[in-house]
This record gives sequence, C-alpha cells and structure tokens, in this order.
Amino acid sequence: MKREWILKRNCSLTPRQMGMAYALLCSGALGIALFFVLQGIWVVFGFALIELAGITCALLHYARHALDHEHIALTDGCLLIERVLAGRRQQVRLDPAWTRIALPEPKRRALIGLESRGVKVEVGSFVTEAIRQQVAEELRHELRDTSYLG
Repeated sequence: MKREWILKRNCSLTPRQMGMAYALLCSGALGIALFFVLQGIWVVFGFALIELAGITCALLHYARHALDHEHIALTDGCLLIERVLAGRRQQVRLDPAWTRIALPEPKRRALIGLESRGVKVEVGSFVTEAIRQQVAEELRHELRDTSYLG
C-alpha cells in the first residue's frame, strides 16, 4: 500500500514566461529612460536602474520559491514528509501506527499537524484551506487502519 500527496504552490508563470516578462519590463523602462536621457534629464535613468534592481530582486525571489512543495508518502511502515523550500530538502519519517493528526481549523489558516512519538510536523503551507482540510481528512482515513491511538 502506498499513498502520496503533493502540496505545492500555484505558480502562474513558467520560467520562459517569467523571462519574457522581465525582458519586456526592462526594455520598456530602459526605453523610457533613454528618451529622457536624450532630452538631457539623466536622473530618470538612475531611477530606472533602481526600479529594475527592485524588479530583479522580486523575480529572483519568485524563481527561488516557485518549486517549493511538500510531499507526503504513506507506506506500510513509514509516513514520510518531505519539504522543499528554496531548494533545501528536509525529510521527516513518522511511524504511521502512532501518528496523530491535528485537523486545521477552518478560516484560521492553520496547518495540518502531524505528531508521532514526540516528533511534530506541520504541513499544508502552500495550499488553500479547502485543500488542507481535504488532505487532512484523507490522511486521517488512511491512518485509521494502522493507528493504535485512533
């Protein structure tokens, strides 16, 4: 028996689309700045560079976190929770027979709490409340057969 859940961000831009949007923003800002530079107003060029630096930082942050996700895998002997955040991978293994689930409270942005033998993990930070509720119920249902705690 193996059951898996992947909880990830809903990213609206592919890397190619992001690159095209960045190129469009840069060419537009630099085009306008060049127009003013030709008129002798150099200060606009400085502000355009500051604007592009801000856009670059924002898009780099977006790109760094676009692939963040949580992967939950339930097998007969292990509940594996894997979280990837900004390229760093963290894994936690729990005993499914002793795992308790704290369901998220609706309308409170609470995460799904998993606890087994003193190890606590919260998941669901990349998905909506409705999906967190659904995953928590599915996990609870799947763990019900193996849990000694109910």
